[in-house]
Amino acid sequence: MRRLPQSLLVLLGCFAMAAYFGHHTISGKYGLKAQAELLDRKAVVEQQIAGLGAAQARLKRDIGLLNQSPPDPDLVEEMARSTLGFARAEDRIFVSR
Repeated sequence: MRRLPQSLLVLLGCFAMAAYFGHHTISGKYGLKAQAELLDRKAVVEQQIAGLGAAQARLKRDIGLLNQSPPDPDLVEEMARSTLGFARAEDRIFVSR
């Protein structure tokens, strides 16, 4: 049985290490695939933040209108209709099944 030259063993070791680190560069915990997933998640979270900012602006506007003395009657009626399900006496109500 002939022994492999030492330089060939070193070369095979280097290839093995390169393959190991290459694999983890692409699909490891902090690899390129994980980075792409984080960038996708970042875009989703930024959209959610923008939506929450718009909701916060609406709530601040509503609070400002309700803190007036007397409160804005249109806003009070709108909230009573949407939240409590109130309706005027002259409104026609259709119930769908």
